[in-house]
Amino acid sequence: MGMRMDRRDDRGGDLQEKIVSLNRVAKVVKGGRRFSFSALVVVGDGQGRVGAGLGKAGEVPDAIRKGVEDAKKHMITVPMVGTTIPHEVRYKLGAAKVLMKPGVPGTGVISGSSMRAVVEAAGIHDILTKSLGTDNPVNVVRATVAALASLRTLAEVAELRGRTPEQVIGSRRLAERMAAGDGRESSAPTAESTVGGTR
Repeated sequence: MGMRMDRRDDRGGDLQEKIVSLNRVAKVVKGGRRFSFSALVVVGDGQGRVGAGLGKAGEVPDAIRKGVEDAKKHMITVPMVGTTIPHEVRYKLGAAKVLMKPGVPGTGVISGSSMRAVVEAAGIHDILTKSLGTDNPVNVVRATVAALASLRTLAEVAELRGRTPEQVIGSRRLAERMAAGDGRESSAPTAESTVGGTR
C-alpha cells in the first residue's frame, strides 16, 4: 500500500520542527577519532501533514538542517476523523512494530516520545499508541509515519469497493457519525474490520 506523498512547497508554510534524537558518532582513524552527528527530525503543520528525516554532518546545526530538508521532501497527508485516526492499525517495518488506536475526544496523546513527536506534528490530539518492537528512535519514527500513511477513511474504502459507506459499514446511522467525525464511533471495532488496517 503506497504512501500519500505530499510535494507542496513548504518555504512559505508554517511548519513545526521537533528533534527526536541527536547522536554523536565517532569514527576511529589514524591519529585519533573523528566525530560526526546525526539528527532525527520530524516536521508537520499540525493539520494532517507530517514528515520525518535523518541528517548527518560534522556539526550539529548542519545535521539538523539536513534532517529538516529531508523531512520536508518526504511529507505525507494523514487521513483524520475529527481529532483522531479513522481506525486501529498495526504496522511492522523492519524490527519496529507499532500499534495505534483511535481515541475519544479528551483522550489526549497517549504515546512514547518518538511516536508522540510524529502524531503531535501531524495534528492528532486523541490517540493511543504503543511501540511493540525495537526502541530505536529512527525505526520507530519511520514505522509510525508508514502506519499513518496506510490509514484509510470510510469514504475511501467505499470508493475502492464501488459501494456506498452505508453498504460497507452496514449501518446508515453509524456511517453518518463516522463521516461527521464522531470520536465515539471512530473507535468502534467495525471500523477496523471494514478498513483492514491490521498488518
